[in-house]
Amino acid sequence: MNNKEFIAELSQRLGYTQDDSQRLVRTAIDAMGSYFQEGSAVTLPNFGTFEVKKRLERVMINPTTQQRMLVPPKLVLSFKPVAAIKEKLKNGGKDNG
Repeated sequence: MNNKEFIAELSQRLGYTQDDSQRLVRTAIDAMGSYFQEGSAVTLPNFGTFEVKKRLERVMINPTTQQRMLVPPKLVLSFKPVAAIKEKLKNGGKDNG
């Protein structure tokens, strides 16, 4: 599903116009981005938690040249889904009941 399909589905389910739905999604993503820049986690109920984590500095070896390179530390965004979503995916997308 791409952005256009997502906005169309969202607007249909909510009864809003596609422009209003697009504005809603952009506003939510911008707000989440602000929290990520502060280093805060964002939890969406019944979905999961987005969290900024720090990756430590590490040594990497280029497989072609066997040369060692130092990879600097960086911040990465991680996502941890709620247990219900994990279980549903584990069962091939089907509910348990």
